[in-house]
Amino acid sequence: MSNYLEAGSIVAGAAGLTLWVQYLGLTNATVGLLGALSANGFGAAVGALISGFLVDRYGRKFIYKYNLLVYMAGILVITFSFNFPMLLIGYVVTGVSVGAGIPPSWTYIAEEAPEKERAARVGWGQFAWSMGPAVVLLLSVALAPLGLLGSRIIFFQLFLIAFFTWLFQRKIEESTIWEEQQKKNSGKKQIGIFNKENIKELFTNRSNLHAITLLVGVYAFWNMVAGVMGYFMPYIYETVGGLSAAQANLLQAFLWILTVISTYLIFIKFGDKVNRKLIFGVSAVMGIVAWVILSFGGMGTAELLAFVILWGLAAGFGAQAFYGLWSAELFHTKYRAAAQGFLFCTARVLVGLISLVIPLMINTLGFQTAGIVMITFLVIHMVVGLALAPETRGKSLEQIQEERYGTSGSSIYKEINK
Repeated sequence: MSNYLEAGSIVAGAAGLTLWVQYLGLTNATVGLLGALSANGFGAAVGALISGFLVDRYGRKFIYKYNLLVYMAGILVITFSFNFPMLLIGYVVTGVSVGAGIPPSWTYIAEEAPEKERAARVGWGQFAWSMGPAVVLLLSVALAPLGLLGSRIIFFQLFLIAFFTWLFQRKIEESTIWEEQQKKNSGKKQIGIFNKENIKELFTNRSNLHAITLLVGVYAFWNMVAGVMGYFMPYIYETVGGLSAAQANLLQAFLWILTVISTYLIFIKFGDKVNRKLIFGVSAVMGIVAWVILSFGGMGTAELLAFVILWGLAAGFGAQAFYGLWSAELFHTKYRAAAQGFLFCTARVLVGLISLVIPLMINTLGFQTAGIVMITFLVIHMVVGLALAPETRGKSLEQIQEERYGTSGSSIYKEINK
């Protein structure tokens, strides 16, 4: 549900962007600022970085006590906004909450998953992430006749869902693996990531540097493309492709529905059974082909459909799903969430930076130039993934941790297994 709400809030902003532009008379600069500081950019970056450290210090369930309260506050401010500063504040507050929800969610899922179902369990998080935009965009089409009121209603339904989700999340049990790590460190004044030695190890250990390079190369570069799409794609369909707001949202909803389908049929069903590098490679190639068609094909009906089908299917078993999996598998328990927070922060900062210039780039240099930039990012993410991706399929977190850090790191899991 965290994933559903997080992705839903990003796309709710995207789906109603042209309505807010008209209502508030926003410029390219202010549109870019909304994208940069929102759940799609710097706001999420700050939330993820802070949350990662807190989650390693106080536990995986700690964030769930408070985070959605922040989310609901931000959503309410957006819902009732009547000027740009109010809208921007709502976007920033919601963005911080969205980022804060990422490290505990993906860490908890991976730590509690059986070793032969870990990709499937992470895949269900990706499934929910894809459902949020699909539902929001379909609602946008249905409520299009209401104009800006429809956008406000969409944000308010996220508030209602967040409230009931918060009630359920408060009952989540703590991660067993984290609790055992806490017991092991109970005699130390500083625990988890707050130990200076652990901070140094995170950024100097050879295995960690390999994982950081892999995940930044794969996720950060892919996410700059996906982040632009998540927030600006309906805007691009309308301003470049000449579609109406309803047509743009319906097309993007179709894309997300395809992502939901491929997440289930490919990543959930085969992520624990088939060579993961092969799955990742197929997705990466499909994404590059999709953007080549969109950038050089003229944005006619056939080109738009080809793009939506290729990207929509590829996104379900590509970089984000593997990021959620690898970022949990490749780091030690004592700083697993902090590593995720740092990596997600890095990715969102880059999305925030590119969001500042994308509207201006499209309007001054043309969409084809922006498309070439996106294709370049996708090629980089594919090369890094194929070169550095590990094969962790079927291994327990104990085995992976022992292989990467030596036998001393595996005693926690042995205690749990007893």
